[in-house]
Amino acid sequence: MQANRTILQHKFARIVSMLASRMNISNEMALGLFYDSITFELLNEGVADLHCMSDEYLVDELLLELNKETRPTNPTK
Repeated sequence: MQANRTILQHKFARIVSMLASRMNISNEMALGLFYDSITFELLNEGVADLHCMSDEYLVDELLLELNKETRPTNPTK
């Protein structure tokens, strides 16, 4: 199912605002993180009806994705 582009853009705005608030960063920085994410790509392509998920769920997924990117791949013991 393909989401209406206008509705999807409103969803993106809510996600960016929520991400900025949760990370205590500017909306501009949150927007950059969101647009560079796999989560955005999947939402934008309509994969797995992710647009049907709540904004909170998607922000949680985005935070998990960002955390995974910053975690070292081979941590020292």
